[in-house]
Amino acid sequence: MLETGLILRALARNKIGALLIALQIALTMTIMVNAIFMIQDRQQQMQRESGLDEANTFYLTNTIFGQNYNIQAHLQTDLHMIRNTPGVVDAIQINAVPLSGSGWSMALQHESGEDKDAVGSAIYMVDDHAINSMGLELIAGANFKQADIELRKDGQSTWPAKTIITKAFAENLYPGDWQSAIGKTVYISQTQPMQIIGVVKALQAPWNGWNGVERSMLVPFQREAKGSYYFIRTEAGRRDELMPIIEKALAQSDKERIIRRVTTVEETRERSYLQQNATNKILTTVVITLTLITGFGIVGLAIFGINSRTKQIGTRRALGATKGQIMRYFMMENFIISTFGIVIGCVGAVALNMWLVNNFNLSPISVELVAFGVVTLFIVGQLAVLYPARKASMIAPAIATRTV
Repeated sequence: MLETGLILRALARNKIGALLIALQIALTMTIMVNAIFMIQDRQQQMQRESGLDEANTFYLTNTIFGQNYNIQAHLQTDLHMIRNTPGVVDAIQINAVPLSGSGWSMALQHESGEDKDAVGSAIYMVDDHAINSMGLELIAGANFKQADIELRKDGQSTWPAKTIITKAFAENLYPGDWQSAIGKTVYISQTQPMQIIGVVKALQAPWNGWNGVERSMLVPFQREAKGSYYFIRTEAGRRDELMPIIEKALAQSDKERIIRRVTTVEETRERSYLQQNATNKILTTVVITLTLITGFGIVGLAIFGINSRTKQIGTRRALGATKGQIMRYFMMENFIISTFGIVIGCVGAVALNMWLVNNFNLSPISVELVAFGVVTLFIVGQLAVLYPARKASMIAPAIATRTV
């Protein structure tokens, strides 16, 4: 208690320096906790399962420029050739690719008619090979049958009678009982009935930043379009080997179209999250830089205090204070300053997080994260003051006497 009183009186004589360091610690605490929170939030987004067999799937674009081109006949020929290539598990034509950033969306509603509540979803137009080609897991209901597949012409506005949706979409349509979605009739384009025949575990939409990214639906369409994707799944470990083989086979089989953009799903995921990755690196750099600046600030304040109190330290040493007691004095002083700054920082961190939650629809920070920030800054403070405190403890009583 006596030592605490001495420390408080010493801090009062140099309150500006101590206050600045405390405020720096508070600022670091506020920014650090919220930056780590945002890093964790983005990291969780990037780790969400797409629902695809990403390691063994790739896709390419098929762009037709020939005149009087029989799209339907060539589509069947292409799919037959790809599916019968040794090492290929399955393949489909598809209108969009998950996480690619470009796709289609529609909304489903429980009742027919305008002004009814509807839930948005990404749409993938596929045939009965989609579940196998994409590596999806059917967890309820049934797959499409060959007879369900329709040919969709450009500009067509009608939709098939059946659909398969994701579990997240089913939970949104039927809260509390997603399995009840099987067999239910919903409406697309406000009035067209569509029966839900199956539910897959997961399939992400093309847009990773959309709040409904887990809501997707498969519709049994093959498109009669001059531009489309072929989505291909290979046996484990054979994707890279088969990519150039299939590209070359398709290109050589037909000179009235262009085969390009042969891309793995893993590349698409990496490209999709480039911005999030860059943001996380920037936030990490900010946190590390701020923490280092705070640490160096504590070192500077401690050294300044020691230099200005050499006589006092020498006197205490002459009166019998041990090196350990001198070190403890300065570490306790830093602990008091850090505590003051951290308390202000906790208030600032919560206030900033409340603002982020209200303006950017983020979740509140956890108590564990705040505790992590508190412990980290206490450790940084004590490590930063360790060298100056040891230097103070080395001051000899004789040296102090000569300064009188």
